[in-house]
Amino acid sequence: MVHRRILLISSLLVLTLAGTGTRAADRFAEVEIQTTALSAGLFMLTGAGGNMGLSVGQDGAFLIDDEFAPLTERIIAAIGEVTDKPVDFVLNTHYHGDHTGGNENLGQTGSHLVGHANVRRRLAADQKSALLGTTAEAAAPGALPTITFTDSLSFFYNDQEIIAFHVPHAHTDGDAVVHFPRANVVHAGDVVFLGLYPYIDTAAGGSIDGMIAGVRRIVSLCDDRTQVIPGHGPLGDKKQLEEYLAMLTQARANVAAEMAKGHDLAAVQAAAPCARWDEALGQAWLTSDQFVQSIFDSLTQAHAGHTH
Repeated sequence: MVHRRILLISSLLVLTLAGTGTRAADRFAEVEIQTTALSAGLFMLTGAGGNMGLSVGQDGAFLIDDEFAPLTERIIAAIGEVTDKPVDFVLNTHYHGDHTGGNENLGQTGSHLVGHANVRRRLAADQKSALLGTTAEAAAPGALPTITFTDSLSFFYNDQEIIAFHVPHAHTDGDAVVHFPRANVVHAGDVVFLGLYPYIDTAAGGSIDGMIAGVRRIVSLCDDRTQVIPGHGPLGDKKQLEEYLAMLTQARANVAAEMAKGHDLAAVQAAAPCARWDEALGQAWLTSDQFVQSIFDSLTQAHAGHTH
């Protein structure tokens, strides 16, 4: 069941950077928003696209990410099943459309949109992905975060301290991880993919080294009881994060070793440096070659000293 859901979600991920037209709306027709209770007043919501987090309590509703615009009514209805309070805050973990697509709709209901400064900057302009061959048009002004931060931001809300902190140059250049220390829950955004290869958006300032550093920082917040909401995939824990970190680290080392031989991208891909994980991670969305390309591009840019 979990694998089937990963396939459904990943089949829609290509829409992340390519907009949502009629065909996309048709594909959302059967999507249901599932709610998983994590602790008192804290939930994980899943539908199509990035996993959402939700805090509810006496102060209101605090939502992390909002998937795609055609799902907003269903998301609001799911929230309404656990609270009668309005959504006061929507925090975007990064700019991709499967995490920000509902921004404009929720903003129109009175929600305050929050994100890293680079989320606002990237949403405000067209964004291209060479790896996926897609272009996302600039979002409407009403979809842009009106509250931004550069390093970290804390909310004291629903008897929780909610800490959002920036992870530099990881999945993108605007990633936020959200930590609920009291509840021992972390929303990792797309710094963490479980059950499928992660997408490193090098065109938007992402990098393999930033991903590794970001995951290490998340692991440092965890104990054996921590619940981790990944950007994509099922709810995780510290052990799964450590396995994911080991994969990222070894994949980087394998690709770097092939590059050190002077191999171009095609030769590096032909060497199959990620073959050991392909069966487990390469069947849902990104292929092994695409994941290798993202690492190759990231290391090439780092060697050239490129910044975004």
